[in-house]
Amino acid sequence: MSDDAATPATPAAAAEPRPALDKKKTIIGALVGVVALVIIFVKVIPQIGSYADALTAIKAMSGFDVALIVIAVLVYNAVYGLPFMAATPGLSYPRSFQLNQGAFAISNGIPAGGAFGLGVQYAMLASYSVPSTVATAAIGAVGVWSIFVTLGLPVLGLLSMWASGKADVGAYIYIGLIGLGVLIAMIVVFALVMRSEPLAERIGEVATKAAAPVMRRFRKGQAFDGVAVVLKFRADTVDLVRRRWGSITAAQLSVSITQFLIFFAALRGVEGASTQTSILVAFGAFAVSQIGIMIPITPGGLGTVDALMIQLLVSMGVDTGSATAATLVWRAASFVPQIAIGVLSLVTWSRRAAQAFAGNTGESAATT
Repeated sequence: MSDDAATPATPAAAAEPRPALDKKKTIIGALVGVVALVIIFVKVIPQIGSYADALTAIKAMSGFDVALIVIAVLVYNAVYGLPFMAATPGLSYPRSFQLNQGAFAISNGIPAGGAFGLGVQYAMLASYSVPSTVATAAIGAVGVWSIFVTLGLPVLGLLSMWASGKADVGAYIYIGLIGLGVLIAMIVVFALVMRSEPLAERIGEVATKAAAPVMRRFRKGQAFDGVAVVLKFRADTVDLVRRRWGSITAAQLSVSITQFLIFFAALRGVEGASTQTSILVAFGAFAVSQIGIMIPITPGGLGTVDALMIQLLVSMGVDTGSATAATLVWRAASFVPQIAIGVLSLVTWSRRAAQAFAGNTGESAATT
């Protein structure tokens, strides 16, 4: 489908409500994230890896190794445009790419930028003339599936580490058990919500009761209606999930797989021809470390994932310099280009959106 296929958004679509931000909490969250990053990269990583050895390994990489990493990065960024196309009926790939990359730049490039990224997703979908209910369903489905994959990867990673015979899986079994337990619980609750409205209502009642102590303590005078929230979520997403769960799953898995390919190419590159870590060891370290994304201190698990990845690699016999170098190259290769692409996507979108909204407002005024 062409990127210009859809008609400009209407004023009503453009005026859809955006998620509200608590400025004080946003600032505090940003400061906590910055402090955490400094501690991780200045104090934690040097204790388990070596920046000096990492620099030496990076300098020794061949042109062929660099080319493989570049190819992996290109494939990864191309695949990153698939999830919203899979979750939004009629959305073209160029617009899905622009949407996901722009949201990534804000959510991962700014400390505590997740709420801003969510608002950008709503605004971009509105500018593409996507109805608010469809936009809500797409954003909800992509978000839920992303969490499913993030929690499922550590379980697969532990199996990979066990199969490699290089790791004491028992030392990390708690990570897999936590991820598996939360994943199963989420899938069961999600399935029950999708199954029937009465079940969704009961789950909403449980959510209301569970949230009551928190609301009394931190949100005095405000009530949380879990039933309304769950029922609205079900109404918005049930049809989408039933029709497109397969394509959404494939798109999300493709994102994780191609990101791993960047890491594996980086690891093989910094190690050189003399020492080659098996793909089972590499995938195990990569997959288990993704649990760090669930620690909401830094954007995109920046620092937390990296430190755990280095520790896992070293524990399985990878040289500290190579482990640190591969992780840093993976982070830079999968993060920096995507931030740049995301910023460019936001710039191009904002110009087109401004023209579309302005033009549509002029047409509305002329008809009144």
